[in-house]
Amino acid sequence: MIKKQHSIRNVHDRIGELEEIACQIRIDIITMIHKAGDGHPGGSLSVTDMITALYFEVMNVDPKHPEKPDRDRFVLSKGHACPALYAALARKGYFSRDELPRLRSLESHLQGHPDMNKTPGIDSTAGSLGNGVSIGLGMVLAGRLTGHDYFTYVITGDGEIQEGVIWEAAMTASKYKAGRLIVFVDNNGIQSSGPVDKVSGLYPILPKWAAFGWHCQEIDGHDFSQILSAIEKAQACTDQPSVIQAHTVKGKGVPFMVGDNSWHKRVPTTEEYREAMRHLGGPCL
Repeated sequence: MIKKQHSIRNVHDRIGELEEIACQIRIDIITMIHKAGDGHPGGSLSVTDMITALYFEVMNVDPKHPEKPDRDRFVLSKGHACPALYAALARKGYFSRDELPRLRSLESHLQGHPDMNKTPGIDSTAGSLGNGVSIGLGMVLAGRLTGHDYFTYVITGDGEIQEGVIWEAAMTASKYKAGRLIVFVDNNGIQSSGPVDKVSGLYPILPKWAAFGWHCQEIDGHDFSQILSAIEKAQACTDQPSVIQAHTVKGKGVPFMVGDNSWHKRVPTTEEYREAMRHLGGPCL
């Protein structure tokens, strides 16, 4: 499958390691939000495995040279899931893990949404939902103009793709045959106001992207073999942008959070934190 510089190798021996990294990131997510007294655990936990695969197996990035022009780019369009990204960046070496407890603190560079002007390793500021695909497309087209062949990866939420700007970007990316743009839809089925299918007529997702000329795949967003295989296929599709509908579970990894939308934005009590750590194998306060 995929390794840095886009070479292919057998990663079956890496799956267990990736699963362990994802578990540690989930521990960091719950710990950060508990200590901060604020944050979005549910959606952070649902994107963890995709972010883990990208940063620890797929993307051509170097924490020692975070601005190198030929690096792959990552855009977390659903920016409220940033605890997962911050935990990954810290474990990757962009900054010390000692910074993680300062999530959402005054003067901290780990704000409630990613800020490329504050946090090492962040390629795009996020906040208002819906902008990430457009930003990712701009990065791909910029690389085309400057002669760099990097890939740009974007993670959107399923509720987020109700935003009209998503579809403007979808038609434009197809027009320009932006084959180095790879978008994941974090399809956990729940948005802040309730089940996605009750809020809008979003489903089915992939036929809409296909109608705009995108290369489409559907996977289990918590299965590393499927994630890596889908990325490999997307990378090989050079004349179409790619979208990967990743079926995920909101609150994945913490049983009492799974599928419970009250955890979209909620802080674990001390006892809930300890219970989460018991499930994840993390340290208790």
